This record gives sequence, structure tokens and C-alpha cells, in this order.
Amino acid sequence: MPGVVVRPEWQCDPYGRQGFTGKDLKAMSEKGSNPNPLSSDGSARPRVVSSKPPAVAGRPPLFSGISADDYAAISAAARTKEFTRGEVLYLEGDPVEQVLLLTSGSVKTTRLGLSGVEVILRLWVPGDVLGPADLLAGGRHSSTAQAFRLTRALVWDATSFKALAGRYPVLDQNLLRMVVRYLADLEERFRELATERVGPRVARQLVRLLPQIGRPADGAIEVGLSREELAQMTGTTLFTVSRLFSAWETRGLVKPRREAVTISDVQALSAIAEETSEDPVPIDGRRPRQAPF
Repeated sequence: MPGVVVRPEWQCDPYGRQGFTGKDLKAMSEKGSNPNPLSSDGSARPRVVSSKPPAVAGRPPLFSGISADDYAAISAAARTKEFTRGEVLYLEGDPVEQVLLLTSGSVKTTRLGLSGVEVILRLWVPGDVLGPADLLAGGRHSSTAQAFRLTRALVWDATSFKALAGRYPVLDQNLLRMVVRYLADLEERFRELATERVGPRVARQLVRLLPQIGRPADGAIEVGLSREELAQMTGTTLFTVSRLFSAWETRGLVKPRREAVTISDVQALSAIAEETSEDPVPIDGRRPRQAPF
């Protein structure tokens, strides 16, 4: 589907809580079912800090173009850290003191508007380096990072990582590629916000999340995201998302719960995500009043 990012297969959880790969999502879209990969309940466990890094499944983009020996040496310089759901990793404005490469779980980065409304900028998943632009700028964090579920990460001190980047310049090159990808994602979401109706926009965001945080649930797929959080990701309101879910539930597409939504018909939801408005958005940005679905 155009505009939908399907993450590569190496980005499954190395601790056994696998997400959906590109092949899984394709199968779900074609068959209307899920392939039922293994998944745990993701419940919180005591926080553990270890000096021994875990085996990361595959090769994260940070280590692209690095030999196996150098990969092992860079990983060995990190420690493993675990964050419980809701734990704050850093706050907007904090100095960049650590480099975090996610190996399991997920993290959300947020910013507050002038009115105090929180906006979710991105969900980061295994293989991502948190806030790559902040690392390259070398100053302060531009957003707040919070564990979205039980999360593990490889952690380097910022000064140690800079020393490693001096020894292995490809690290900075890979970080720059991550920044470019991140900015491209933001540009795409801004385009959607400016030009598309809210229904397709919300549907597309849900489809994007399937390979990232989707979990099998009784022959369907559960996305552990509240209606309020989905609204914060798509530039709309809790009321609008609730209306959409009510309409989609009537059609058998979704089953919303308080802190999650179960996708019963991936193919139908994908079709909504591909819908476009017949009328272009006026240059002044004003839209006629219309139902969000």
C-alpha cells in the first residue's frame, strides 16, 4: 500500500515477543486473518540492568556496513537496560547523555502544544535509535521519550558513543540515514494531515502500526493503543476517533477496548486507508463540514 511502511523482518523482538513481519502483513491483507506468530502477554517484570548486551536479531540499521568483529566490539561497549511501561527515558530539554538502541518493546516520543495538548511524534520499535537528530546535534532532546510497553535497549554513554563514532565513522553516516528516514516520515504525516480526511488518515496509521506493535488475538490483531493516543498521533480528537471506531465496529472492522483496538478485517481497513477525498483542500485550509467516515 502506498505510504504504509512495512518494517523489515529483522525487527522482530529478540526476546520472543515477535511483531508482524512484512510477509505476515501481506498474508493478513490477502487472507483476512493473521499468521499467529508467537507472542507473550508483555506484562511488566522487575527492571534489570546488565553490562552484557543481548543478541540483537539480525543487523539493525545503526550497524549497516560494519564488519562482524566491529559489530561485536561496539555492542560490547554498551550495557542492557530495561524500562517498565510508562517509565520516562528522558524529558524534552534534557541534555543528550545516552544513546539508546531498542532491542525489544516500544517507546513513544511526545511534545506538548502551547495549550498543553500532547502530540505523539513517533513510536520507536526494535532496531531504532531514539532521537537520532538529537544525537547528531549533540545538544538537548527535542521531545520526551516514554516506554510504551516493557522495553529493553542497548545503552551507550554519549561520550563513549562519540569516541566509537570517531573510530567507526560509518556510525554517524548510519545515524544521518535514520534522520533522513525520520524526516521523510514526518513529511508524509504532515501531508496526510493537510490533504486527507480524518477517516483514511486514522485507518492508515492503524495499518502502519500492525507490523510494529500488532499482536495476535483470537484470529485477529490487537494494537495496544488507546483512542486518545491514536488521536494524538493523527492530529484529531478523542471524540472523532471514538465516532470512527463506533462506525467501523458496526461494519465488523474493529473491536475497540479501553487501551487497545482489535483489527478484525485488515483488508477492509486497508481499503479505507487508501481512500482519497474527491474535493481538493482549499488553499486557505478550510474544509466543509463532513462526517469523518
